[in-house]
Amino acid sequence: MMAVVKYDSVPSSAYNCPTSGKLARFRNGWEINSLCLGNVPLWCCVQLTSEDPNKYAWKQERSSVPSSPLFNMSLPVPQLFQPVSVGEMQLKHRIVMAPLTRYSSDSDRVPLSLVKEYYVQRASQPGTLIISEAMFIDERAAGYPHAPGLWSEAHIAAWKEIVDAVHAQGSFIYMQLWAHGRAAQPATLGKNAHVSASDIPLSYRPADEIKPRPLSTTEIAEYLELYARAAKYAVEDAGFDGVEVHGANGYLIDQFTQDVSNVRSDEYGGSIENRTRFALEVIDAVVAAVGPKKTGFRISPWNNYQDMRMKDPKPTFSYLLEQIKARHPDLAFIHAVEPRSVGEDVLDDDTLSEDVSNDFIREIWASESRRLISAGGYKRDSAIRDGEKGELIAFGRLFIANPDLASRLMHDYPLNPYDRDTFYLDGVSDPKGFTDYPFYAPETQLP
Repeated sequence: MMAVVKYDSVPSSAYNCPTSGKLARFRNGWEINSLCLGNVPLWCCVQLTSEDPNKYAWKQERSSVPSSPLFNMSLPVPQLFQPVSVGEMQLKHRIVMAPLTRYSSDSDRVPLSLVKEYYVQRASQPGTLIISEAMFIDERAAGYPHAPGLWSEAHIAAWKEIVDAVHAQGSFIYMQLWAHGRAAQPATLGKNAHVSASDIPLSYRPADEIKPRPLSTTEIAEYLELYARAAKYAVEDAGFDGVEVHGANGYLIDQFTQDVSNVRSDEYGGSIENRTRFALEVIDAVVAAVGPKKTGFRISPWNNYQDMRMKDPKPTFSYLLEQIKARHPDLAFIHAVEPRSVGEDVLDDDTLSEDVSNDFIREIWASESRRLISAGGYKRDSAIRDGEKGELIAFGRLFIANPDLASRLMHDYPLNPYDRDTFYLDGVSDPKGFTDYPFYAPETQLP
């Protein structure tokens, strides 16, 4: 049973909220506290052990709170807003900040000064999991200007300061490991080769652009070492809580996995077993470096971004997930992009055929002990719906515009609209659209 606590008078002695364990504050007789969500006041709800509220020391009133749909006395708190363990972390809700490329680094791939404030704002709800913007594992894996990297002492030092600041908020942060492959802009590669699983260029690139060449097996082994090294730098040196291997959206790992970009005839091409070999070897290398409970893996079976999407992705990705489950049952999580997310667009679920679904992923991976993060075009209602399946829900654009997104979703507060024109900084330290989105002020809604 849930109850909202109201006192006839403010207790004379200090009172710690049974839910959050924190000292309560009072306004007009109503107890309010941070409910384990930081500095944003929420109505205090406590779990009662008795159906009779009069058994408590102070008078308690059973009623719903206006403008706070969470506190409907006839319904349990949605799982989306309940604590959950992920890897070695104890999160206080299931709302995750998705990895978001913002091009917020300087020419040396060191994060700009605003990046710390940006992440601290979005870590302000204690117990939140943030997955960082993708970072290149090495100079040869890079492909866009002003995207961050993690291979130099300067990179590590800058990110350690950011990670420490996130931890000071009581939240958690994973780093996303990135290698571009054929998605790289050749002009940014310098002396480094433009590589991929095969020599298939992106269809929309200029005809006179340098085509990618297939990685040799020797180079593949070197990339495995680079992934493992970056994972160690992230966890052991920069202090990240873990790493997410980026196997989605048409980047290098995805280029090996899908038959639309992999026409190799060696042990890394052809059959499903061969095409998934690189992804599995990367995961093996990262797990060996930092452990399974500090490793996550992101996939996007249905996304056609960057010329991807097989005719039927289910057999390939089913095999990949079954292998990961067998090899690393304690992996922190699988992070899957929903099929309604297509490139930069979000489709209506009703427009998708019944067989276009991530339910096959849920059947293979989701369980009481294994965590699945779902991402792509979620709104509050759909997030609550899939949260009831035990999933964590990652938000991207909404987190850009709403640094206090967890609180806003919990209370159904209005959301700031995002400004697509300010998504990318391109190396310019400008707060507009980056750190200037306002927090909601729920105190104005209190009686």
